[in-house]
Amino acid sequence: MTNAQPCITICNMNTKTKEKDVITTARLPIDTRGKLDNLAKIKNCSKSQIIIEALESFFKQEEEEMPDSYTLGLPYFGKYSSGEGDLSVTYKERFKKYIREKHFAQSNPN
Repeated sequence: MTNAQPCITICNMNTKTKEKDVITTARLPIDTRGKLDNLAKIKNCSKSQIIIEALESFFKQEEEEMPDSYTLGLPYFGKYSSGEGDLSVTYKERFKKYIREKHFAQSNPN
C-alpha cells in the first residue's frame, strides 16, 4: 500500500438520544490525526466527541452565512416580466380561454 492515509472511524455512542447513531469513516492527514489525538488527551474526551463538536460548530457557521431564499431570489424577481400585472388574478380565465381556443382549433381544422 502506497500513500496510505490514516483512517478514523467516528461513532457517537450517546445512549441518551433515541436516534440511532451512524458510524462514519474519514481519512485524515497524519498531522491532523496527531492534533486530534493530542486534543482528545488534553480535554480528556473521545475523538468522536471532538469531531462531533467541530462539525456542529461548522454547520452552525455555514447556516448563519447562508442567505435565505428571498435574498437568493432577489436578482430574479421581476427580471422576466410579461408587463401584465394581473396574471395571478386572471389565470383561471386565461386558462379557460386557452382550452376553448385549443378545442375550437381541433374541431375546426383549416
